[in-house]
Amino acid sequence: MPADPFAEIVDLLMLVPEGNEEAVDAVRRHDAQLTKPPGSLGRLEELVEWLARWQGKAKPTLQDPMVAIFAGNHGVTDQGVSAFPREVTAQMVANFTEGGAAISQICAQHEFNLRVFELALDIPTGDFTQGPAMDDKTAAATVAYGMEAIAGKPDCLAIGEMGIGNTTVAAAIYAALYGGTGADWVGRGTGVDDAGLRRKADAVDRGLARHKDVLGHPLAVLARLGGREIAAMLGALIAARHNNTPVIVDGFVATSAAAIAHAVNPAAIDHCIFAHTSAEHAHGKVLEHLGVRPYLDLGMRLGEGSGAALAMLLAKTALNLHLHMATFASAGVSGKD
Repeated sequence: MPADPFAEIVDLLMLVPEGNEEAVDAVRRHDAQLTKPPGSLGRLEELVEWLARWQGKAKPTLQDPMVAIFAGNHGVTDQGVSAFPREVTAQMVANFTEGGAAISQICAQHEFNLRVFELALDIPTGDFTQGPAMDDKTAAATVAYGMEAIAGKPDCLAIGEMGIGNTTVAAAIYAALYGGTGADWVGRGTGVDDAGLRRKADAVDRGLARHKDVLGHPLAVLARLGGREIAAMLGALIAARHNNTPVIVDGFVATSAAAIAHAVNPAAIDHCIFAHTSAEHAHGKVLEHLGVRPYLDLGMRLGEGSGAALAMLLAKTALNLHLHMATFASAGVSGKD
C-alpha cells in the first residue's frame, strides 16, 4: 500500500509543543511593576504575553520580525471568478520586490523583513470545478516547502498571500470545512460585480459537488480545493510552532491555512494571533469557528500581509512599552496600597 503523503504533516500538527507559561508569569510580574494601573493597556498586554509564551522568553524580542508573502496561481480563474487576469499575480510579486506595494511600504517604514515566495506561478493549480487543484503529493510537497520559510529563524512571523482567484479558493475551503453553499462564503474579492459574485458561488458549489466523496479530511480539502500559497502558509505556521516562532495571520485567504490546521487539531494554532477582520463578509464567521478574536477591524481586504504587518506594529509597540516604561520604583511613583 502506498505511503500516506500527509502522515508526517498530521503528526506535526498533532504533536505540537506547548507554550512556556513560566515566561508568561515573568512578563506578568514585570508588568505589575510598570507605572500604570493593572490591565490598563488592555490587549497590548496580551500581545507581550503571547510573544513570551511562544518564544519561551521572559524578555521577548522583535529584533527580526518577518512578513512572508506566498504567491500562487489558480486554475479556477478560468471560471471568471476574478476581476483581474491571472498574470497580475506575477506583476504584483514584482511590485512587492520593487517596493511599490502597500506591504512593501509598511515593511520599509517599520523595518520588517519582507520575504516573497513564488510558487510555480507559470503552472496554475488545476481548476477544481473540473478536477483536483493538486494531487496529494504536490500538496504535501508544497506544505514542506512552506516550512522552509522560517529557515532564517525570525522571532515573529506574519503570513500573507497573493494570488488572483484565491478568495474563491478560500471560500471553497471554508464551505468544505464548515458546510453551506458557495453563496454563504464568497465575497467580492478584488471587486467582482454581481455576475462575477454569482460565478464565484457557482464555482464553489461545483467544486464541492465534484469532490464531495474525498473531502472527509482537512488535508484532502487542501489538495482538492486549495492553492499552493495556502499549502505553503500551512507549512510555515507548522514549522513556526516547532521552532518557537509566534505567528500573525493576515486576512480571509491566509486564515484558510490556519483553518486547515485547526480542523486537524484545534491546538495547532494556539501560537497564532489573527490580525484583523477582513471586509470579506464571511471572514468574521470563520474567526468565530476558530474561536479567535482579531486585533483590528479597518475594513481592509487587500491581502498581501498588510493587516498582519499592522498587527506586527501593534506587537512591536506593546513590547516597547513593556520593556522601556518606568517601574514604580525607578520613577519614584507610589504604587497601589
